[in-house]
This record gives sequence, C-alpha cells and structure tokens, in this order.
Amino acid sequence: MSRDICVHTWPCSYYLELEKRWIPGKLSLTSLSLKFMTDKTGDTLVHFPLSSIIEIKKEASRFIFRSLTILEKDHVKHWFSALQPGRDAVFQVIEHFWRELLLSQPAAAMEASSSHVTKGQELTGLMACSQKRLEDAATVLHHQGEQLDSIASGLDKIECDLDVADRLLTELESPSWWPFSSKLWKMPSDTKPSLDSSMASSKALGKEGIVIRVPAVIFQRTDSHVKPGRLTVLVSGLEIHGSNSSLIHRFEKEDVDDIKVHTRYEISICQRFTGKPDIAFRLISAKMPEVIPILEVQFSKKIELLEDDLMLRSTRTASPEEKDYSVWHAASRLMDCARLQEPSGSQEGGPLQLQMSEPLISQGDTQELRQILGKLKGLALDAQTELERQDEALDGIATAVDRTTITIDKQNRRMKKLT
Repeated sequence: MSRDICVHTWPCSYYLELEKRWIPGKLSLTSLSLKFMTDKTGDTLVHFPLSSIIEIKKEASRFIFRSLTILEKDHVKHWFSALQPGRDAVFQVIEHFWRELLLSQPAAAMEASSSHVTKGQELTGLMACSQKRLEDAATVLHHQGEQLDSIASGLDKIECDLDVADRLLTELESPSWWPFSSKLWKMPSDTKPSLDSSMASSKALGKEGIVIRVPAVIFQRTDSHVKPGRLTVLVSGLEIHGSNSSLIHRFEKEDVDDIKVHTRYEISICQRFTGKPDIAFRLISAKMPEVIPILEVQFSKKIELLEDDLMLRSTRTASPEEKDYSVWHAASRLMDCARLQEPSGSQEGGPLQLQMSEPLISQGDTQELRQILGKLKGLALDAQTELERQDEALDGIATAVDRTTITIDKQNRRMKKLT
C-alpha cells in the first residue's frame, strides 16, 4: 500500500453499532481506500477499499444528525456525522474518487497488486511514465510553436499595413498637382479585404488547443463552498468549468500569480489584485498526478511545492533528476544482465550457473523496453528539432519587431511634420 497516499482528512464522528454510540475521530481518504481513526486511542475502527463501496448517500433522521452513509458490498453500512468543514464537501470529494476508481478499475487492480509485479514490469512502468511526461512536454512544445507561427504571421500583416500607411503619407506629403493622387487615395478601399481576412485569421487564432482536461472537485472562497466540475489546461492559460460545462473562471497564463501543490491530488491557483479580493480556487482530482507535470512545464516559475508534498516525494521517490538517472541506469544494467544470461556455447564441462539462475527480466519485457526506449529517443530528437526551429522563429520575430518599431517611429515623425 505504499502508493495508497492520503488525499484528505476530515474531523468527524463514527457510529459504532455494537456500543450504540458516536466516537469522535478522523476520516482519512486515500486514492484507494477509506479509514477512520479514533482521537482518544488512535485505533483504526474501519478500513475498507473504495472498490468495495456500493453506495454513498447523504442521510438524516429523527435520531441521527445529518450524516454521510457508505454501504459496502457485504451490506455493511457505515455512518459518519459532524463532518468538518461540511457534509456536502466531504461527500463531493469521496464520491469523486470513488467514481474515478470505478471508471479505471483495471488500472486500480494493477496498482493494488503492485507487490506481485516483477522487476521487468516495474521498470517498464517507470519507462512508460517517463514516456508519458515527455509526450506531454512535446504537446506543450508543439502548441508553443503554433503560437510563434501565429505571431510571425501577425507581424507580416503589420508590415503590409505599414506599407499602405507609407503610401498614404507619401500622398499627403506630395504637392496638389501630383498626377498619381487618385490611385493612391484608392489604396485604403483596396485593402479592406485584407483587413477582413486578418480579422478572420485573428478569430481563428483565438481557438485554443487543449492540452489536458480532467474532472475535479472545486473549492472557492471557503472549504464548505464546493462543487463538482473540471479543470482544463490550455496553451495560454487555465479554465475551470462547472458540472454543467459552464465557465466558472478563466486564468490567462500571465494572470496566474502562483500555483501551490499541496499533495499530488490537490492544488490551488491564485490571481492576486491590489485593492480588491484575490481570485483563488482549490482543486482536488484523482487525475491530478497527470496534470501536475504539465503545470510544471507551463508554469515553471510560478508553481510551488509545499513542505508536505516535498516530504511526500522524498519518502516515496527520489528527485526527478535522480529518478531519471536511476531509470536509465537500471534499464541498462538489467538489459546487460539479460544478455549475460544467454548461453554462450563456448563453455564445456561444469554447470552453467548463469543458465540456472532465474532471469531478472523476461524476453518480452526486454522487447517492450527496447520499444519504449526507441520511442523516447524519437520524442527527444523531435523535441530537439522543434526547439531549434523555434529558436530560429524567435530570432526572426525579434528582427521583425525591431524593423517594425523603426518603421513606426519614422512614420510618426512624418505625421508630426504634417500637423
């Protein structure tokens, strides 16, 4: 259960059926289970997996206060009351993780049986995670390249408009007897289609590319003000939608002041203001581990890992650099061992101990690792090519901006002379 990490803990009371009384304690939710521990002795009264839950309900009666009831497969019913900060907030979070676990039952079963995974399968899983992170980074890089191309196209249109302005200024600066005045005065009307096309292109550029979209439980202002919804990560910002797909708030990339990672399942996003309240949201999602690596790429200077999350990472895994180092070196070491265990055919006499020993990694896992390593190499080369292309595009944009700035300054001076 090393991967069964605590998501959240709430103070509450549990109804003990045998003694007919309420016992104060804390209800802890992990990614795979629920657990209640007493405040007085610290004993665990109930601990059951989320996969065994049949029903989660909000109930109340004349004898029992507003409570949260959970029914298991063996028809054992658990009553929780006096939930803080509120019954609705706890219900939304537990129901979210229960629903997401049901939707991904095969993955949860594999995670639950991780103790029986071989070394080859464990290494394959680590390499697959590295591949997923690199694919996410490549997606963000691709959308960034599209934005740079759009900026370059916009600068080209600005230069065309400045050429038209230069012709008009030449007409205004010329004497009244200049023979080509009628043709030059017709230029603005001739350029209307290009203006319309530029407006259409700007509308087309407004369509965002979605990097990832995950369901989430949204907290706003207070812990008791909670609603289900979803978080959408875009190239140029973040969007928070309600359960009915209505837009609650949109953060532009430059408007986000800080993103705090409380746990691998919980983050908070804040936009600060001077003289008025800040806009802040706290989001909990079972899919948040897939979002955090993308946020680390897009908001590298604004994301903050809190102390609890840093301690969590230090106990579970090493740093990302050490993890990548250990993955690559473990892969090479195990694949070398697999090659050494192949019979050489040159030894005669005496038992071949290498053949008798059990292989550390199977042939199928070795083949799968080779495929993943090949994909990682291809993704890395593509990312390098895209980065080089974007560097050239940035140089071209910088040159075009300087040229446009000089042209605008010249035309401003010409217009001042005319006034």
